[in-house]
Amino acid sequence: MDDVLVVVPARGGSKRICNKNIKNIGGWPMISWPLRQLSTLFKSGRVVVSTDSQKIVDLVKKYNLDVPFIRPEELSGDYVGTMPVVSHALSWYERYVQKVKYILIVYPTAVILDYTNILKAYEIITNNSLCGCVFSAAHFAAPIQRAFYEKNGFASMISPEYLSVRSQDLEESFYDAGQFYLFRSECVRQQKNLLDSNPIMLKLPRYEVIDIDTHEDFIFAEFVLNSRMKEKNISEFQFES
Repeated sequence: MDDVLVVVPARGGSKRICNKNIKNIGGWPMISWPLRQLSTLFKSGRVVVSTDSQKIVDLVKKYNLDVPFIRPEELSGDYVGTMPVVSHALSWYERYVQKVKYILIVYPTAVILDYTNILKAYEIITNNSLCGCVFSAAHFAAPIQRAFYEKNGFASMISPEYLSVRSQDLEESFYDAGQFYLFRSECVRQQKNLLDSNPIMLKLPRYEVIDIDTHEDFIFAEFVLNSRMKEKNISEFQFES
């Protein structure tokens, strides 16, 4: 996979979980979990951690990863999206290192990332010339057509026309699992978003998906990781140069 650049967006700030990206979970800093999986597929020179935090820089250097730049201040705010950050990393890499065909985006919170799913995504995108992105997805546990919300203290349906429709007659729906996004580099250069890129979903079972946004997510993720660690001997790692 020498035609892939990996970008790990790892901002230092987090309002809901302080220092989330490097907070210990399952005995290791959070960002180390996806980095461990990425080290199975990529050498250090293929992985760019985009961060504004010196703490994150110091940590990832322990894994033999170089951080070639500190993310500019204008790309470090609470409302900055992922694509401008990735576009900046791609521009730097192609200016100083080499051109690439694909961009793999992995968040530090992807603590149960499985590198074999990245291989599956790579196979999909390289065999489908119309596909601009492959991303991880999982199906909703219940029909979203029957979703409720609360109004004035009482329950209301978002789509009441589906109240009497059998669940097996409703179309299955999926959500972005947040594990990874494998883009063609031209989509990033053209600032296309996910929906503009002819995306294909790599459908994962829900037990392989954890997205850590809240303290409740964090507690659940730590439970899952601790359970997995009992089955596997997990030790220190480093990227190859």
